Amino acid sequence: MSNSKVQIVMTADASGAELVTFAQQTADALVMQNLTRSQIRSIFTEVRQIEAQWGKPDAVRRLSMLKPKLAYQAARANSVSLLRDVLGDAIDQVLASPANDKAELDKRFARFVDLFEAILAYHRAKGGKN
Repeated sequence: MSNSKVQIVMTADASGAELVTFAQQTADALVMQNLTRSQIRSIFTEVRQIEAQWGKPDAVRRLSMLKPKLAYQAARANSVSLLRDVLGDAIDQVLASPANDKAELDKRFARFVDLFEAILAYHRAKGGKN
């Protein structure tokens, strides 16, 4: 999974078609690496909490801090490594939004959440372990 693919999904995929395809491919790989639903869910819970606070001053900081949490989870279980890489690249794309363009920041964060939701859904559909 390449950084350029994540960049396209996050910045140039108005229809969402690339996001869906990328999420399917990522979920396939995560299932093959034996990523469990509980591992992915623990990270998704944090994303939902950030989403609930989005627009408040600390939300962007919490999103940035998700990268070290992902690194920790990947260090504990190698099966999290691909998810760490994909989500880390996606977080970088959100944070790369122009500082004075709140609308772009919000759009990229929404795409980040969409990407993660799609990965989670396909992981479940493809038989990801509990």
